[in-house]
Amino acid sequence: MNYQTFARLYDQLFDEEAYEDWLAYAHQVIRQPEGPLLELAGGAGRLAIMMKQTGFPEVMNFDLSEEMLTLAAEHAQEAGVQLPLIQGDMREWSGLELTFQTITCFADSLNYLADEQALLQTFQQVAQHLVVGGQFIFDVITPKQTDDIYPGYMYNWHDEQTAFMWSSFAVPEVAHQIEHELTFFMYQEEIDGYQQVQEFHMERTYPLATYQHLLTKAGFSNIQVSANYGKQDDLAGATRWFFNVTKE
Repeated sequence: MNYQTFARLYDQLFDEEAYEDWLAYAHQVIRQPEGPLLELAGGAGRLAIMMKQTGFPEVMNFDLSEEMLTLAAEHAQEAGVQLPLIQGDMREWSGLELTFQTITCFADSLNYLADEQALLQTFQQVAQHLVVGGQFIFDVITPKQTDDIYPGYMYNWHDEQTAFMWSSFAVPEVAHQIEHELTFFMYQEEIDGYQQVQEFHMERTYPLATYQHLLTKAGFSNIQVSANYGKQDDLAGATRWFFNVTKE
């Protein structure tokens, strides 16, 4: 299986209801929707396209994966919208001279960064590419998710051509880190059998105070945190935190 096939499968398997929730949250908290908006780690562009269709006139999609951006271009063409695409590493936006009113980053994309230094570098890059007073809106999974929910988690799915297995394991030697084992079985007509491909993904999160400290260090203020797509204030029991912060 090539990477484009994997990206397409990942895109197809993602929970569509989550996009609706992220979209509703964005509409709820973004103060100036008419301003330029960057969807960071936007993958196949589904949320960025939904934003363009519902009142955000200037949206760009930024992602590391060329394969995901290829899908984003396909989805944008199918939807009949213009979606500028940027390929890059969220830790280092070399050559990008644009600034934005709003930058968003959902689907716990920041949890895939390896350590606090990488997280700080990303926050600093975001700050450098926001106008003064601009918003940075993102979500992360919490230590409750990595420590209590994910260990031992399993999910299986299949249709006539594809089977997918997802298992999650704790990483005891690193606080609040989890490993996901993703196994795909794809039917290959030429061999009349299935090809197996495995992917291993690491996610890591931190106490709330760590995020607040790094955001402040990167130049953000008015750090507002909520849970459940901005609908709840119970941060201690949450499995996902939502941040709405402002560039000083």
